[in-house]
Amino acid sequence: MRTLFSIRSLFIVLAMLACSAASLAQVAVGISVSFAPPELPVYDQPLCPGEGYIWTPGYWGWDDDDYDYYWVPGTWVLAPEVGFFWTPGYWGWGGSSFVFYEGYWGPVVGFYGGINYGYGYFGRGYEGGRWDHDHFYYNRTVNNINITEIHNVYNERVNTYTTTRVSFNGGNGGVNVRPTSQEQAAARERHIAPVSAQVQHFQAARTNQSLRASVNHGKPPVAATPRPAAFSDRGVVTAKEGGHYNPPPPRSGNNANRPENNAARSENRPPTSGNSAVRPESNANRPSTDRPSKAIHPKDLPPYNRPPAPNTGNAKVDQKYQQQQQKLQQQQDKERQNLQQKQEQEHQRLTQQKANDARTQQVEQKHQQQTQQLSQKHEQQQQRMQQRQQPPAHQTPPPSQPKEKQKHN
Repeated sequence: MRTLFSIRSLFIVLAMLACSAASLAQVAVGISVSFAPPELPVYDQPLCPGEGYIWTPGYWGWDDDDYDYYWVPGTWVLAPEVGFFWTPGYWGWGGSSFVFYEGYWGPVVGFYGGINYGYGYFGRGYEGGRWDHDHFYYNRTVNNINITEIHNVYNERVNTYTTTRVSFNGGNGGVNVRPTSQEQAAARERHIAPVSAQVQHFQAARTNQSLRASVNHGKPPVAATPRPAAFSDRGVVTAKEGGHYNPPPPRSGNNANRPENNAARSENRPPTSGNSAVRPESNANRPSTDRPSKAIHPKDLPPYNRPPAPNTGNAKVDQKYQQQQQKLQQQQDKERQNLQQKQEQEHQRLTQQKANDARTQQVEQKHQQQTQQLSQKHEQQQQRMQQRQQPPAHQTPPPSQPKEKQKHN
């Protein structure tokens, strides 16, 4: 029994460490596809809508239900935090299929496959702007900026690293670029998942049939938007030139591209040799393009899965553990209510101040981060309590002894 308990305890500890490491190591599950995405289309950048917006380039997403790539238009997005930049996602050859590594926000731009997305993302880092204290300054040589409304600008010549329009790393015909030591270090920085506005943007693109590669043949009618999911905005731009498009091969019957067959990949995995795509930073807690948006407010969170009633074989110990669980539940419910109340008060102040869309979006992004942090905190508390309430081996009831047979005269 002691050996079994030790093994069980070890699994619990490892699970807790995995949850903790996930928030630091940014582990994510990618999407794998058997054939390459189309080339990147050529398009103009829409006018920047205001200060604090950072350009996020367009890319080809994948919808396994329709067995088709679809274009996710480039768009301007408000940075979730001062000093944060966007690292674009990218496709990479994984040896047997193409794997998508999702983008993320962080204090340093990491590796994005060496893909030339343009407008500051030329394969290495980001040359479209820089932070100076709490203001973002835009490089006018690579960005479409209205200087009568945005004064935080500068001009700096940029040398592009590649002119290819290939949209994937490694494999046959892909970009043959590996991450630098600085990009590998950037993978260990604190990251933030795509914000709710970006998730809505992904989902809107996925449901738009005109953005399917099989429909537009690599030349999407909506190539970029001034704001996320604003596909009908007058500032929308179309592709001037389409990327090379190959129709997908017939769907095989082995479900090779089903999501359940996609493996999790750690940012700390060493680069592969040869022409295989490098596997640098992947992103934990990041919603993929086909996942539902994260909860923004505590009221959007699903009810917690409460642990079953303790059953140690000792009625007094069980009662004590049950009281501890109830106390933790009450505490967590109160913290949810307090955060929900605080966020509602901030919404009321925004209404009274008649805040603009940019300010409202910033507050929503902050609320989403607060909600996710609270949810993770509560899950860790529950895991620790379950670990403490595991019955020690010496408290396990001994096996029942057979009754002594009656003596017969």
